[in-house]
Amino acid sequence: MQEVQKPPNQKYIKNFIVYAEFGIPEVNLESYRLKVSGEVENPLSFTYDELMKLPRKEIIEDFHCVTGWSIKSVKWEGIPFKLLIETARVKKDVNWVMFYSLDGYTSIIPYEDVLKDNVIVALFMNGEKLPLKHGFPARPIIPHLYAWKSAKWLTEIEFIKDYVDGYWEERGYHERGNVWEEERFKGQGGKHLRRRPVL
Repeated sequence: MQEVQKPPNQKYIKNFIVYAEFGIPEVNLESYRLKVSGEVENPLSFTYDELMKLPRKEIIEDFHCVTGWSIKSVKWEGIPFKLLIETARVKKDVNWVMFYSLDGYTSIIPYEDVLKDNVIVALFMNGEKLPLKHGFPARPIIPHLYAWKSAKWLTEIEFIKDYVDGYWEERGYHERGNVWEEERFKGQGGKHLRRRPVL
């Protein structure tokens, strides 16, 4: 049996360390919407109930924080990202995807990175609805990128042509953040900014 390869300079731990740069927000499901916007022919807006009725897929993937810890074999279930792309009819000149969160957080990734079959908008985690501390109602899961790209409390997915910094990118973190390439910082310099776990 072949041993699963570990990304460089990551250490597996048993329990998640939970970060929330602006604190954990309150979620009102009656007013909550997940929007798909930007360079699309068919803008979308979903209530939570509508999201729950969309086709879902399950993935089991390791979860990697840019600060060096990882969790093995997390089970996520949610909407295939490709389904949202097809439904919104994303235009051909799109290069980037910006995520917006309920708390004001933003994160950006290259468009090509959401085209993989194991990229989803997660609604469930380890067999239960996504816990609030892990991003309820929804968060993108892009397993090959560091977790700061996986914006919790997701409210909008915007497809754009030109690069714009998200929250951590504005503070020197990498534009893509591939865990296997150790893309932690722009230009591969820099150091981690202090983060305080909330739990």
